[in-house]
Amino acid sequence: MILEVVVMILLVLVTLIVLLAFVVIALYNRLVRMRNTVRSAWADIDVFLRKRYNLVDNLVETVKGYASHEKETLTGVTEARANAMKASGPMAKGAAENIFQETLKSIFALSEAYPELKANESFLKLQGQLQEIENGIEYARRYYNAVVRDYNTLTEAFPSNLIAAQFSFHKEAFFELTEAAAREPVKVDFS
Repeated sequence: MILEVVVMILLVLVTLIVLLAFVVIALYNRLVRMRNTVRSAWADIDVFLRKRYNLVDNLVETVKGYASHEKETLTGVTEARANAMKASGPMAKGAAENIFQETLKSIFALSEAYPELKANESFLKLQGQLQEIENGIEYARRYYNAVVRDYNTLTEAFPSNLIAAQFSFHKEAFFELTEAAAREPVKVDFS
């Protein structure tokens, strides 16, 4: 009789331990999937930003042909582009992107002063491409922030927070624009 009770207790304990192990494994694997999704979403943003950096290079060269004496403006855009390219991580990238977007607006302001630039086919094509990239960046940023929100919730909610703390899963930063003016997409429509 006592042996049956001991066996029953051991069986219950083993079952609980196995069940607990499955829960830990499931939560750990979910945290890994979410962390990898966050990294993938950040890589998507990075691809769009690199496309924009390359496009801006072409845009600056096009503007140089029409407004070469606007060297200060063009240098400012080039420097802001370089600084944005060097920034890493969502917070630093967000701050650098704020500055870059502000200086990028100055190129489009130049086109108002140079009607022949405004009518240039290459310039118009670059404007259209930039608008597409800006829309892609906006979509990628929203997706990234949604994934980060879900991941951060998982790392903070019980019981997954216990697993997250044990295995060094840390909260991720959102990719946010800090200035209200920078929250608006770059205007590229000159029609």
